[in-house]
Amino acid sequence: MRSVTSSVARNYRLQEWATQIRECQNRIPGTSVKEWCEQHELNVANYYYRLREVRKACLQNISEEPIAQSIVPVPSNLITSRTSSAVEITIGKLQIAVSDATSPELLKMVLQVAADVK
Repeated sequence: MRSVTSSVARNYRLQEWATQIRECQNRIPGTSVKEWCEQHELNVANYYYRLREVRKACLQNISEEPIAQSIVPVPSNLITSRTSSAVEITIGKLQIAVSDATSPELLKMVLQVAADVK
């Protein structure tokens, strides 16, 4: 069993590594991981080790309990056919297309549901 001190130290390292990984993933387009590592004085193998350890830690912290989801009924009179949309709203993987034909009631209902999505 790990001591509290070593556990805290490991969590600190993982946070630092996660920051490095985000920086690398947001590197200038056209720059390779190898080039980024050289610029930041980091061994490529060490970078991939850190990436693997951060991924493992993330997977260990994911709850195995299914996330409760609910289906919200939408009255058929509020559904319109999709025409050319005037606005598209993207929230994570959720994409909402809104056109001038979209009823305000439907839009309000969808946005209330989207606000509850984590």
